[in-house]
Amino acid sequence: MSRVAIIGGGPAGMMCASEAAHNGHSVTLYERNEKLGKKLFITGKGRCNLTNSADIKDFFENIPRNPRFLYSALYGFTNDELVAAINAEGVPTKVERGGRIFPQSDKSSDILRAMANRVKKAGVDIRLNSRVKAITKDEAGFIIDLGGKKERYDAVVLATGGASYTSTGSTGDGYAFAKAFGHSVTPIVPSLISLETEEEWPKELMGLSLKNVTLNAYNKKKKLVYSELGEMLFTHFGVSGPLVLSASSRIADDPAGARLTIDLKPGLDIDELDRRLVRDFQQNSRKSFQNALDGLFPRRMIPVMVQLSGIAADTETNSVTREQRHAFAALIKCVPITVKAAMPIDQAIITRGGINVKEIDPSTMESKLVSGLYFAGEVIDVDAYTGGFNIQIACSTGVLAGRSII
Repeated sequence: MSRVAIIGGGPAGMMCASEAAHNGHSVTLYERNEKLGKKLFITGKGRCNLTNSADIKDFFENIPRNPRFLYSALYGFTNDELVAAINAEGVPTKVERGGRIFPQSDKSSDILRAMANRVKKAGVDIRLNSRVKAITKDEAGFIIDLGGKKERYDAVVLATGGASYTSTGSTGDGYAFAKAFGHSVTPIVPSLISLETEEEWPKELMGLSLKNVTLNAYNKKKKLVYSELGEMLFTHFGVSGPLVLSASSRIADDPAGARLTIDLKPGLDIDELDRRLVRDFQQNSRKSFQNALDGLFPRRMIPVMVQLSGIAADTETNSVTREQRHAFAALIKCVPITVKAAMPIDQAIITRGGINVKEIDPSTMESKLVSGLYFAGEVIDVDAYTGGFNIQIACSTGVLAGRSII
């Protein structure tokens, strides 16, 4: 039996702890907060998007960086297995749009309770309010320094999370521990983050959600780097919502000056949309331009679209020229937004960057540099789009690390 220390009580740490304990190890789980899974508790707006129902092979298309590194982890502990593990703890789940899987209760606390129950039933020694100050190694094993008190272990798993949502305890400690053992850390930037816009009009629409629109993202070199159909949200600083969060992971390195475009009518091509405008304008021929748009957009968005069109709001519909109508159709298919900045990293859902995957064995999650040192979850340089993929990655890497400890 090996003595195993797991640093971090998020989903990666909890799944790793229960797996390692089931394999006969003596496991201690260190969590700096007063409870396990503090960040998990607030994910998915408090509902916890646990995983996704997509085939595992399709997961890799939703992981923009280092997807091949996760092959063993994701096939070794799949989304079906994660759902089964949660269901076994008395928490039923449901599938929503885009394959997103949530607890049936819509309460993240139920997912947290299920994972914590697995840890407790496995006999793991849970140490809350315990911040690890340093980790060293000698011939006899690892030494965990708790600030005055030191404890010895045969193996250590770093599941400390990234650098986002620092209020939940993800303060980047894991990077420092890894560097002390000679590991390199790729640049840390926010991923899945809301975006501040140069334009003021998105802020005027604060709280308005757009569904079934297509968002395109272009980097500063004007290259299309993201395009997806879904939902987005206007905020007091710019834009957010699932589409924006996923798009941000493609432009997070250098967001200022990147460009977004919104296709408000993705189900219609430009010619079909023009014919729709002709019909609407004919049916409302005696109305003003602004009052003829009720069927096209949410009411709050009409003044903005009129302003962006350059057509006077009180222009009679039958006076709108063919050229103006064509230009308006083009605008509807391509509403432009300029990115000013990404919001601060402590507001990001996840961190992009982390422990260099070239220094980790993908079949075990063990360090290639230090025997007995393992990694799991967001501390590794892997991240995915929204939709439940990131929590699955955390759980799968945690399970693989727990199973691999000898």
